[in-house]
Amino acid sequence: MKKRTCELVDAAFYGQVSAVILEARRFVHAAANVAMVKAYWLVGKMIVERQGGAAKAKYGDGLIDALSVKLTSEFGAGFRRVNLFAMRKFYLAFPKVQTLCEQLSWSHYRLLMRIEDEKARQYYLDECAKSHWSVRLLQRQIDTQFYQRLMRNRIDPKSMKA
Repeated sequence: MKKRTCELVDAAFYGQVSAVILEARRFVHAAANVAMVKAYWLVGKMIVERQGGAAKAKYGDGLIDALSVKLTSEFGAGFRRVNLFAMRKFYLAFPKVQTLCEQLSWSHYRLLMRIEDEKARQYYLDECAKSHWSVRLLQRQIDTQFYQRLMRNRIDPKSMKA
């Protein structure tokens, strides 16, 4: 009976239905990513503000430790101390929420936050979004100092493709 029922669904129709489901899953994943990146930015902002600003990190150690214990017990390992410090650093590296790019994941931002030079960080962010760089490709471009090589050779980074 099962085989006969399956024969009623031709491959083309099945492919169409399957494509709709896959597209919906991609959309849900992208929407969840955007929401979580913004949530991490907001948590970082709240921590910095509670500490009294960027220069108050010493006080923040205790605050972050206590917050981490509570959040980890309720929401899981994603809110360990090291991750809360990363969220704090995220806010400090990107203090304007409107500069965040919806195409980039938290993993992209974790790499971008490590870049001290603001012009280099902005170049990598822009290029990452425009060229749809994976996290792995972004890591490779940072490791090989792609931006710095462009600057040394006096090449306009906006005219380059990776």
